[in-house]
Amino acid sequence: MKLKLEGDTEAVLSGVHALQQELNFKLTDDGIPIHIEQADNQLSVSYEDGRAKIVFGEKAGFFRGLGLFFQNYAQKEAFFLEEEPQFDTIGPMFDVSRNAVMRVDQFKGIFRKLALMGFNAAMIYMEDLYEIKNEPYFGYMRGRYSQEELKALDDYADQFGIEVIPCIQTLAHLEEFLKWSDAARLKDTRGVLLVESEDTYQFVKEMVETVSKPFRSSRIHIGMDEAEELGRGVYLNKFGYKDRLELMTKHLERVLEIVEANGLKPFMWSDMFIKLASKTGDAHYDPATEIPEEIIEATPENVTLMYWDYAHTKREDYLAMMGKHKAFGRNPAFAGGIWVWNTFATNYGLSLDASHAALQACKQEGIQDVFVTLWGDDGYENNYYSALLGLQLYAEHAYTNDLDREKVTERVKFITGIEEGAFLLLNQLDAIPGVAKDNKEQTNPSKFLLWQDVLLGVFDKHVEGLDLYSHYQELAQKILAIRNPDHELDFIFDVPQKLAELLSLKATIGVELKAVYDAGNKEGLKQIADQILPEILERAEKLRIAHRYQWLSMNKPFGWEVIDIRYGGLKSRLDTAIHRINQYLQGDIAMIDELEQERLYYHDIKNSTAIGWSSYYYRMATPNVFFHVLPI
Repeated sequence: MKLKLEGDTEAVLSGVHALQQELNFKLTDDGIPIHIEQADNQLSVSYEDGRAKIVFGEKAGFFRGLGLFFQNYAQKEAFFLEEEPQFDTIGPMFDVSRNAVMRVDQFKGIFRKLALMGFNAAMIYMEDLYEIKNEPYFGYMRGRYSQEELKALDDYADQFGIEVIPCIQTLAHLEEFLKWSDAARLKDTRGVLLVESEDTYQFVKEMVETVSKPFRSSRIHIGMDEAEELGRGVYLNKFGYKDRLELMTKHLERVLEIVEANGLKPFMWSDMFIKLASKTGDAHYDPATEIPEEIIEATPENVTLMYWDYAHTKREDYLAMMGKHKAFGRNPAFAGGIWVWNTFATNYGLSLDASHAALQACKQEGIQDVFVTLWGDDGYENNYYSALLGLQLYAEHAYTNDLDREKVTERVKFITGIEEGAFLLLNQLDAIPGVAKDNKEQTNPSKFLLWQDVLLGVFDKHVEGLDLYSHYQELAQKILAIRNPDHELDFIFDVPQKLAELLSLKATIGVELKAVYDAGNKEGLKQIADQILPEILERAEKLRIAHRYQWLSMNKPFGWEVIDIRYGGLKSRLDTAIHRINQYLQGDIAMIDELEQERLYYHDIKNSTAIGWSSYYYRMATPNVFFHVLPI
């Protein structure tokens, strides 16, 4: 297609050029005329008599409008579209701290899709993933971004009106830096900084100055969530007990002094203040929590509290917590989530319902800064692209008061080239027989059935009697049927397909192995050792290769070794299982000790609508000591 831009094009021209390949068009003097006009808080796109017009409020709106033009022009009919932006800020938060550090070129590709969706912001969550000149161990061997890389990301996003906001930690969640002896002077507990130490505040100063330098944004997220260990380690040994609220607020005051000295406006996670207000001291979502005046007075006014909530599906739950946040006398920001973490399977059953309810509540309460988190807990076995359907839901909510669900379906197909149904297939990796519709309890069998040991089977009790062979075999065929090798994102379906093929055999093999052993069925044991386990080994290697390709196509290589080691452990243990069975069949051992053990539930699921959950690979792989974590 040929286009000709008219009007004041200077602010958007660079971004338009960047989207030419994405949208397959050229700018020429004989192209379809598109008149560009800027007006406050408006977005309209029209086409009639061979001419188009885009009226927009801010730069990000123009690029959404450009996408809407292309999507609707395909009908070859006149059209007029009008939308109303609902939020001041709308954007995703990318977690690059859990090993998957997205390559700059891939980040740029995602920015192009975010631009067409209409997002005007993005946060990059970096615990230790940026260079600090005087701290060589900060992000060491973790794929940290250089100043030049971060500036390149900011420059690229700015073309589309996307504000990139650094999201860091200035209190907790710094385990990967504090593990080094070089950081001992800064350490209270395993992941928490030593407060009331001048070394700590010099370090925070370096963090804030360094991470803010490459970005145009005057905003920064300073973290401070989940700091339950605050004052319980080195601090306690050195200075004795002090109330956490006092420690938290004094530390926050020092951090805010540094932030303000750099001309920055801070966000922070709100959960610590909400927890400290609860009777138990740890209930982030306790509906009975009332915010006492003491905590309100102790909370500095010059920071925006960010309320995060990913799991509730009723608007009323969000409204109640937003009301508690407003007790602090200011409008909070909000962060929802698309569940891409702790699983291979993006949980759309929960994510879409929870996000819809949350965004309705945000509009009702006038929340203006809205983000959607893409966490990567426990190694990020999933990927950012699998969240695109969820991001599209946020984008469509951001431009209308009442969501048209069909529009989400149409828009995600246009922008990604992938049908909504293809994204929803990912859900079925975890939504297996035995799991209630929509998987509201976040069960993650795609992960624990892959990594659990064949001989030890810590989750075997959870899947007894379930026909998982048929489920995963059918799912593998469904995924294969929707794939298109010529599509740029086809590779994100290769891992789910091969995982489903593997789990069709592996998911319940431990249950079968235990059953034939207990029955004294040596023919059955021989078949498992000679045929089934070798086939599982072969499929595991195919999955590893597909996963490696996916990772290295998107991310820096650092961190892949963690997943590689998991596959190595999986394959090694399968080989040992074959060996142990053959020892028994040959009479070298009188019993297989591991199979003599009674199978117990990993945890109580009597009142659950799911079949279990674990957040950590090492707990799935073995019930034995994997590594010993010291308290400080």
